Amino acid sequence: QVQLVESGGGLVQAGGSLRLSCAASGRTFSSYAMGWFRQAPGKEREFVAHISWSGGSTYYADSVKGRFTISRDNAKNTVYLQMNSLKPEDTAVYYCAATTRFTPTMRTHEYHYWGQGTQVTVSS
Repeated sequence: QVQLVESGGGLVQAGGSLRLSCAASGRTFSSYAMGWFRQAPGKEREFVAHISWSGGSTYYADSVKGRFTISRDNAKNTVYLQMNSLKPEDTAVYYCAATTRFTPTMRTHEYHYWGQGTQVTVSS
C-alpha cells in the first residue's frame, strides 16, 4: 500500500507560481506511476498530469501544457507539480494519486491510491 500526503497549496495572484509536493509512504513508491488531478467546486475531478515510475515520461492535460511540470524524486518518495503562469481557472483542490498501470491514464478509477488534497486558489 501507499499513503500519499500533499502539501504546498495556497493563495497566489494570477501569473504567479506554486510548487505542490506529494510525499508517499512505503518502500515501493518507485513501482507506481503517479498522477495529479484537481477538482473545482461543483465540477468533476479532472486529470492534470502523469509521470511514469522512472520519471522518464510525462503527460499533461491540454489546459496546463507548457505551464505545469510534473517530476519525481524516487529517493525521497516524492512527486512534485510545478505550476507557473497560474490562472483563476486553476483554482481547485489538487490531489496526487498512484497507479500500477504502465501506460499513462487520465481515468480516475485507474488510480489506486489518493491523497487528501491541497487547496490552490488563484486570485485575479
